[in-house]
Amino acid sequence: MAAIGFIGLGAMGRHMAASLQRAGHRLSVHDLNRDAAREHLAAGARWADNAAAAAEGTEILFTSLPGPDDVEAVAEALQESLRPGTAWFDLTTNSPDLVRKLHAKLAARGVHLLDAPVSGGPRGAQTGKLALWVGGEQAIYERHLPLLQAIGDQPLYVGPIGAGTIAKLVHNATSFALQAVLAEVMTLGVKAGVDPLALFKAVRQGATGRARTFDRLPDFYFAGKFDPPAFALALAHKDMKLALELARKNGVPLRMGEAAFAELDEGMRRGWGGRDCRAAMTLQEERAGVTVRVPAEKLKGALD
Repeated sequence: MAAIGFIGLGAMGRHMAASLQRAGHRLSVHDLNRDAAREHLAAGARWADNAAAAAEGTEILFTSLPGPDDVEAVAEALQESLRPGTAWFDLTTNSPDLVRKLHAKLAARGVHLLDAPVSGGPRGAQTGKLALWVGGEQAIYERHLPLLQAIGDQPLYVGPIGAGTIAKLVHNATSFALQAVLAEVMTLGVKAGVDPLALFKAVRQGATGRARTFDRLPDFYFAGKFDPPAFALALAHKDMKLALELARKNGVPLRMGEAAFAELDEGMRRGWGGRDCRAAMTLQEERAGVTVRVPAEKLKGALD
């Protein structure tokens, strides 16, 4: 059983710390609010008056904090407490730049920092249905994998330091963009005369409704092959145009919808009407100066 320091017992941290305790590990805990540690202390955890005290004598440190400024402040406080060989898993949704800067600083002292942001919300943290996306030294990740599995059911090594944080930011940017899109389309459907529950049931039965958000990326896009089409860009352009006409008729602004239509419209001007609608996704690749491709053999098993 490991001696673990855990700093940050908020909505997510308190559940993750409790999961480690249930797995039999000894914890030293710290939070700005001592009451947040009540259940952990009752279960045998040691209270630490500050961050440095939480890290003293531990082999592994976990931090679950609001943001980059808090992590940097804790790192400053831990300068004298982290001994060589300590593994620090930062569960915070952080800045990749800060994570890399701290990693370089700590590595010089023999301390291993890994970024390990989580996804699943407080309920997932409580039930263990939690993803952990880890960046850093793979050997350290593998050595402490059982600890991560005590916290969540889907730990994944993503790549070098900062990779876990980038994955989390990509995930959350997707989530918030979809949130805006869903607000648009639901207000459109309801204002155009469909009952919200009936609309919800209907759209869940469609191709997009049935698929997990990212599961359709391998179709055409990762391969960079848009011929023959599964759904032609010309048809997507027509459908989006009709949706925007419906929105205008009903006085429903579709800012996200207009942006999506602009991509399809540019694709049409490029002469891609007969190609798969996802050919329009390559316009963003041109702007970003990067190509997103995954060889077919590497995709095998990725969707299991």
